[in-house]
Amino acid sequence: MRRVRFAGVTSVRDLAAQLGVSPSTIRRDLEVLDRDGTLRRVRGGALAAVDADDLPFAQVASRDESDKDAVAARAARLVQDGDVVLLDIGTTTVRLARHLCGRRVTVVTSSLAVLDVLRGDPAVELLLLGGMLRRTYHSLVGVLTEQALRQVCADRVFLGAGGVRPDGQVTDSTLAEVPLKRAMMAAAGQVVLLVDRHKFPGSGALRVCGPEELDAVVTNGGADETTVRALTAAGAEVVLA
Repeated sequence: MRRVRFAGVTSVRDLAAQLGVSPSTIRRDLEVLDRDGTLRRVRGGALAAVDADDLPFAQVASRDESDKDAVAARAARLVQDGDVVLLDIGTTTVRLARHLCGRRVTVVTSSLAVLDVLRGDPAVELLLLGGMLRRTYHSLVGVLTEQALRQVCADRVFLGAGGVRPDGQVTDSTLAEVPLKRAMMAAAGQVVLLVDRHKFPGSGALRVCGPEELDAVVTNGGADETTVRALTAAGAEVVLA
C-alpha cells in the first residue's frame, strides 16, 4: 500500500518485481484490498483510493444523501430528552444534529459543522471541544481535543467511520481522527455507530474498534448481510433505518 500510495497508480508487473513475488500473488492481494476499499483495482494494476480526508466536506456530504438522512433520523429516536450525547465528525452526524434541533439535550462535539447547525438553537446545550483545526473536514483534532474528552461523561456517542469490514471491524482512513474516536468511546456509556449501507465495506486502512465494542449500529436496509450477521453475533444491536 505504501508503494501504491506513493506512485498513485502502479502495475501488477512493477509490484511483483519490487516485492519479489509472482504476478498472480499480487493480483490476488489487489483483489482483496479492492474489496476492503483500501485501493481501487484496475486492469493491469491498482490506483490509490482517495481518502475522504482529501475531499471537500461538501462533496462528501452530497453523496448518498437520502441513505445518510434516514440513518440520522433513526438515530435521533435513540436520544432521550436530557441526554448528554457526543457527536463524532462526519456528514451523517451533521444530519443527526439537524434532527436534534429543538431538543432538550446536551451535545458535545469536535465538529465545526455540528457547531454551525446547533449554534443558534437555544434548546440545545452545546459544548465544543478544543484542538487544532482540520480545515478540509471542519473539525478539531489533536492532544487538546483528547485531553478535553477526559473531562466528558456522556450517555452515548454517535460515531462515524470510513467503513465496516465483513468481520465487523470498524475502520477509518484518517490517522488524526482514530484516537479521537477511541477517546469518545471511552467517554460514553453507550457506543452507537452511524453508517449508511454504502459503508459496507466502505474504506479505511486504520482500525477503530471491533464489533464487540459497539452497543448499536444504525444503518439502512440492504446493508451487507454477512457484515450484519457478524455485528449481531458480536453483541451489537443492528437498527435499520
